[in-house]
Amino acid sequence: LKGKDLLPYTKPDSLLPPGKALSIIVKVADALGYAHTMGVVHRDIKPANIMYEPESDTAKVTDFGIARISSSSKTKTGMVLGTPSYMSPEQLAGKKIDGRSDLFSLGVTLFQMLCGRLPFEGESMTQLMFAIASNPHPPIRGYNPDLPHWIDAIIDRALAKDFNQRYQTGQEFAEAIRLARKAAGGNAPA
Repeated sequence: LKGKDLLPYTKPDSLLPPGKALSIIVKVADALGYAHTMGVVHRDIKPANIMYEPESDTAKVTDFGIARISSSSKTKTGMVLGTPSYMSPEQLAGKKIDGRSDLFSLGVTLFQMLCGRLPFEGESMTQLMFAIASNPHPPIRGYNPDLPHWIDAIIDRALAKDFNQRYQTGQEFAEAIRLARKAAGGNAPA
């Protein structure tokens, strides 16, 4: 598999240009949308599980090791699988999840790729879980004021606590970014 994972591009001193980060997220959202229509929920979307090859501008979702068919996407009672910093509130609560949980995780990844930090943090697992479940994410342009104003709406919807308020499909997430960038025209990030 050519390329490398996105983890290096989440550090404040090595972020990709916002337009490139958004382009990658669009590709991943489309890929997740396809997986979800096939009934597969990844359950561990994070920068380390997304490979990017700059030469061909290709993004690939990897490590479906804990993926589940959506009809059985809850494991044993109380068992939580995935990487906590990227988990949706419903995944942390051990509830049955669907593709919208992956889209929350993709929203966390987008946030991190655009500003170099996670939207939810805690000094312990308990504090982190509480922040994800209860606290609003900080305004992303507080960390990266050069981002366009329209990114707020994209991030807000992707990181909605209630999965009914989130993007309902990967295609919807991808299309929201495409439309916002098109509407911005010359003001879209490069």
